[in-house]
Amino acid sequence: MPGMKITHILERGVLDAHDPVPDDGPFTLATALDAGLTRRNLTDLAREGILRRPIRGIYVLTQAGDSLALRAACLRLVAPPDAVVVDRHAGWLLGADMVLAPGEHLALRPLSLYRPSGHGRLRNQICASGERMLSDRDVVELHGLRVTTALRTACDLGRVRWTDQAIAGMDALARLGTFSRNELIQEIERFRGHRFVTTARAVALLVDGRSESPGESVLRLRCHESHLRSMTPQVSVYDGDVFVARLDLADQAQMLAAEYDGLEWHSTATQLERDRRRREAVQDLGWIVKAFTSADVFGPQRVVDSVLAEARREARRRRGLNVWGT
Repeated sequence: MPGMKITHILERGVLDAHDPVPDDGPFTLATALDAGLTRRNLTDLAREGILRRPIRGIYVLTQAGDSLALRAACLRLVAPPDAVVVDRHAGWLLGADMVLAPGEHLALRPLSLYRPSGHGRLRNQICASGERMLSDRDVVELHGLRVTTALRTACDLGRVRWTDQAIAGMDALARLGTFSRNELIQEIERFRGHRFVTTARAVALLVDGRSESPGESVLRLRCHESHLRSMTPQVSVYDGDVFVARLDLADQAQMLAAEYDGLEWHSTATQLERDRRRREAVQDLGWIVKAFTSADVFGPQRVVDSVLAEARREARRRRGLNVWGT
């Protein structure tokens, strides 16, 4: 494709039927190169938001939007007929939007495609593959793809080394509403003796589909670790009959709340001002509200544990309870 053509596309901000790649579905890197685009062209179009890369090696026009059918079409371009989509990408295809790692589509992490035991593994640069024992009840067909069920996917995502990763993945699948916490706890017993099943077993007791982001899920885990085990997701606060705010996590008896401020919804001046007014209104009703960012909750320099401990002591003091040893 001549450079001038790319300039015109960038100026328009969209592709149309006269351009050399599909305007209504995904396409591979090879298709783009055959049509005359260069890797540099693709990088420029992606940087300007005209194209996006939902999975490694696959492009789609941003104007095409997002849907389960479109996600399946992306996966069908790289998945062999006998492969099963598993783990994070199974959750993504099932509709658990927050199950992918932050920026995973940009980092182009390998696609999670496995084959049933005895079929061998896929060997290419796109897939993180292997063999996995899957029963008929573990797999569903969705838009022409074989995908692990939400329940099996939650069990798989929970069997990892780190509890933060486990609760973020399991909460995301629970939010689909296709299984209960008790069903998840019972299903995990199938994997007795498997690697990291102890992580899944412990975290399953805390799973709650009301968490709206991985950050909220991990913050709830931090609350549990800080002996704030009555913190409930998405609590509405009223002043009489007047709605005041909805809190990410709250213990209504102690009038104590914790909120996770992710960058997407809590970074602009308008968003920060809205948060300030909302929290002041709740605090005026006697609540203690603590807000946390990613740096507060994750990593070795996190402060969430000490802040929650002090908030718990403050809540007990307000109620006239003993704070020694808390």
